[in-house]
Amino acid sequence: MKPILVAGATGNVGSQVVGQLRARNVPVRPLSRNPPPDGVRGDLAKPETIAPALDGVDTVFLMLAGSAEALVPTVSLLGERVKRVVFLSSGAVDDSLTEQDNAIGAWHRTVEESIEAAGLEWTFLRPHGFAANTLGWASSIRADGVVRGAYGEASMPLIHEKDIAAVAVEALTGDGHAGAKYTLTGTRPMTQAEQVRIIGEAAGRPARWEEIPLEEARAAMLAKMPEFIVETMLAGLRELVTKPGEVTSTVQDVTGRPGLDFEVWVAEHAAAFR
Repeated sequence: MKPILVAGATGNVGSQVVGQLRARNVPVRPLSRNPPPDGVRGDLAKPETIAPALDGVDTVFLMLAGSAEALVPTVSLLGERVKRVVFLSSGAVDDSLTEQDNAIGAWHRTVEESIEAAGLEWTFLRPHGFAANTLGWASSIRADGVVRGAYGEASMPLIHEKDIAAVAVEALTGDGHAGAKYTLTGTRPMTQAEQVRIIGEAAGRPARWEEIPLEEARAAMLAKMPEFIVETMLAGLRELVTKPGEVTSTVQDVTGRPGLDFEVWVAEHAAAFR
C-alpha cells in the first residue's frame, strides 16, 4: 500500500488526519514546515521542497497555508506526480457565483480551480466554523471569565476537527468521492454567547460574553489579522445574527456516524480555558 502524503500534518485537522489514517493501518507521510520526527519537511509555497516527498505517493491531503497564488505551482506539480487530492477548502466558497464575493471564499476557490485544471481526481472539503477557533478566547476566559466582542448573537454550528478529518480519511482511502464538494458543519447552531457559557461550564469557572462596540472589536481583531480577513469575518458574523448557519448531514452521510457535538470538543479542550 502506498503512503498518503498529509500536508499540514502538525495542524488541527492535519494531525487528526494522520492519526485516523494510522488507526486504520494506512501508511502515512506527514509533511510540515516543522515536521514530527517521523515526518518530512516541506513548504507548500516552494514546490521544489515538496517534490521529494511525492516519491511513491499517489494520494495527497492538501490545505492552504499562506497565499492561494503561492500554492498554485505546487498544485501543478501534484498534477504531474499524483492521482488523487483531497483539499481542505472553505464553506465560504459559493458555487452560485462566477466570481466569489467573499475574500476567504475567493482565496480557496483559486486553489480549487487550479486543482480542477491540473486533471487530478479531487474531493473538496468545505467546512464552516471550526470549534478550535474558540481557543482564541482562552486567555480572556482564564484571565477574568469574560469574552469581549461583537455580534454575540451570531449563531453557527461549529465543527470538531475530528469530524473534518474523518470525512477526509474516507475520501483519501475510499471510492465514490471523486468530484464531491462536501459542506461540513457541526451538529447544531449556537450563538457566540452560548459557546462561551458552555466553555465556562466545562472549564469549571463561569464565563460570559460581553458585547462591545463594533469599532472596538474591529480594532482588536486588526491587531491579530489582516484587514480583508477581519472585514470578511465581521460581515459573516453580522449575517449570522439574523440567519443562523445551516446544519448539514455530510459527516453522518460520509462516515456513517453522527457528528460530534460542540460539548464533546469543549470537554476535550477544557484545560486550555482553566
